[in-house]
Amino acid sequence: MLKRMFIVHKALAEAFGLYIRPVFIFAVILILHCIVSICMVLDHIFFPSLRKKRIKSPIIIVGNPRSGTTFLQRFLINNGFGIGSRLWKTLYPSLTMQFFLKPILPLLEKVSPAKFHATATHKTSLTGFETDDPGILFRYFDGFFLVGFLLSWSKNDYTDMFDPDIRDTAKRDFDWWTKIWRRILVSEKQDRIVAKLFSLGLRIPRFLEQFPDAKVLYTARDPLATVPSGLSLVTGVLDGVFGFWKLPEEKRAHFIGRLYKALHTLTMRFVKMYNENPEMQKKVKIVTYDRMMTDFDTLMPEIVEFVGNDLTPELSEIIKTTAEKQRAYESDHKYDLEKYGLTEEQIRKDYAPFYDLILNR
Repeated sequence: MLKRMFIVHKALAEAFGLYIRPVFIFAVILILHCIVSICMVLDHIFFPSLRKKRIKSPIIIVGNPRSGTTFLQRFLINNGFGIGSRLWKTLYPSLTMQFFLKPILPLLEKVSPAKFHATATHKTSLTGFETDDPGILFRYFDGFFLVGFLLSWSKNDYTDMFDPDIRDTAKRDFDWWTKIWRRILVSEKQDRIVAKLFSLGLRIPRFLEQFPDAKVLYTARDPLATVPSGLSLVTGVLDGVFGFWKLPEEKRAHFIGRLYKALHTLTMRFVKMYNENPEMQKKVKIVTYDRMMTDFDTLMPEIVEFVGNDLTPELSEIIKTTAEKQRAYESDHKYDLEKYGLTEEQIRKDYAPFYDLILNR
């Protein structure tokens, strides 16, 4: 953890001349790490039911940002398939901590990094159901979010640090998510988790080894939409923190290039694993964004069967109503590839295997 903090400190110092502020942030993360560790031990004393709670048949939604993961997760949660991770319960996973922090959630919301998310694109809050990836960032100062928001500023390329074939952190990360999910199930009085994990696209087979009964839904959308939208999502946060769009063009281009590479790696790694692993093909259902928008009433029964739930008359009616809304929906978001130094030709070429596997079949 300290090594990665040193690398990020150097990157932020070179990019923004920040030397002191990151040190205070690192100190807060280290203190939080210690407090969480202590409180999670106390959880077993104050919450004895935690000892018997197990993760059974979790539903895991995987896919690049802006591919429909949020919509799908919230639909499943809202209709009783299970429960997801509220952001504040990912950052402060101890049940003991949550007991004391819950009364001051409005105050924590004011200082939360989530406030920098562009709500027009993706409304984010501490109490909302969000991706589980930040849990690794705040626990180990590691993971895909570290690359996406901080390490991409570095002059050196640290992509290999997150290649599972070179540095495998699967057991550490899966064990930590298990601890978080067990506590969420206890606090929410639920029996099944519905998680959203962008980074899992790098190592789904390893995850299925540890959770053989997991139901993985992989959302797929045209990269011509997800790439600029994903870049907009991240740079929107960074604009609030660092004034991204006021930075020199060279710095912006450097960061966007690194982030583009990271997003591309997430996709290509999934394609490679899927093509080479017949067992993974049986346990992963690909859910295309186009079907979610135009064919939801036939897609959703397939998902219900895949995850092992019952298609009740009440759920069928909700699916029908949602399908009508989806078909009538028109996004107001328009993204300019040129703004990010990209072209349609480049994206189609770079993502050709993804198009061949998923979008052109």
